[in-house]
Amino acid sequence: MFKWFKSQPEQPVTKTNEEINQLYRYWRIHIMIALYVGYAIFYFTRKSFNYVMPVMLEDLGMKVTDVGILTTCFALVYGASKFISGMMSDKSNPRYFMGIGLILTGISNILFGFSSSLILFICLWILNAFFQGWGWPPAIKSLTVWYSRKERGFWYAIANTSHNVGGALIPLLAGGLAVHFSWRYGMIVPGTIGIIAGLIVIWRLRDRPVSMGLPTVGEWRNDPLELEQVNNSKKMPMSQILIHYIFTNKLIWLLAISNILIYIVRIGLNDWTNLYLVREYNYDLVKANSALSLFEIGGFFGTMVAGWGSDVLFKGNRTPMNIIFMIGIGVAAALLWIFPDLGYGLVAACFFVIGFFVFGPQMLIGIAAAEVAHKDSAGTANGFVGLFGYIGAAFAGYPLSKIIESTGWNGFFITMIVSTLLSALILVPMLKMKKANVTF
Repeated sequence: MFKWFKSQPEQPVTKTNEEINQLYRYWRIHIMIALYVGYAIFYFTRKSFNYVMPVMLEDLGMKVTDVGILTTCFALVYGASKFISGMMSDKSNPRYFMGIGLILTGISNILFGFSSSLILFICLWILNAFFQGWGWPPAIKSLTVWYSRKERGFWYAIANTSHNVGGALIPLLAGGLAVHFSWRYGMIVPGTIGIIAGLIVIWRLRDRPVSMGLPTVGEWRNDPLELEQVNNSKKMPMSQILIHYIFTNKLIWLLAISNILIYIVRIGLNDWTNLYLVREYNYDLVKANSALSLFEIGGFFGTMVAGWGSDVLFKGNRTPMNIIFMIGIGVAAALLWIFPDLGYGLVAACFFVIGFFVFGPQMLIGIAAAEVAHKDSAGTANGFVGLFGYIGAAFAGYPLSKIIESTGWNGFFITMIVSTLLSALILVPMLKMKKANVTF
């Protein structure tokens, strides 16, 4: 890496307690704002295509399976990028890693808006997918080093709602531009916003506290769980961390396999249900996308409840809340499927409830992965389970489009319900954990 791109070395602590408290309080707020704005706009450049897709299909004469190819390619590359970027981000300065990634996703969106061929669409969307992987791993690193174990579920939940805000706004922005102007504007405008937001991230995000002459967050907050993980995380090369804390960690593998199924559900519901509402309910694109905005708004509140509940009700063990939310997803999706003649109000309410339950498990698995791994491998652990998540997301692309074509929407909803219940069953062994940070 370039020298300025790397995480800066530790500096001795020479500041007074008052100065340390002041700097921690100041930067924790500003870092959270930068993470929030940055990752919300990552969703502008990631989901823009999904919400111009019905208009784009009609304009260019593309097939549903063409869209499936695009979404599957995106998911596979993005999943691989999250793992690779996770390893890179653990050694990088988050302000540059996240900010530059966002700028490059914006450029990819703008070029997509000027294109017309399927081959070029695939190439640009793969490029976008790779740089999308530069978003969450550096955010995980920042959350892990600036917020301690006893409070992390709450702060992680706040940061995680950023993609609900971005996900709620982009259907209205991209869909509105597509309907009133052209689907191309629905790609170009979010891309331009992405470039501006990337510059804001570079301006306001910062590296680790120890690189700024501050004590670790565990020492500052006197958090015993945080200090225990730090003490158990001896300095070692990345190759050894991968072997001992990732590849041979049974808990990481349970989380990764469960994440496959969670992402089948989350991406499947997010990517295909606007087409379901357009074709089965005869909604126009703006009306369908407005219902999907409730999916993201529900996710905002559900994420907060999941993070708070795992901190307060289960003392930092993320598994019980995870399982409760997964069961909730299956019940809510079943209601939308079993009662197909709901009015707009009830349809929107169903999407709110589904969103409430679907985003909590994805967030909690990310926290749990960081907490059962080496302290210096938060991005790597999160990227590893994210890689498996996007294997599930890849299934939600072309394979799920074939299920829809061959079995209709019944096959789609059966896939959603079965996947979410299996994801809960896989995590049942983790209920036996007596401590929140056991590593095998």
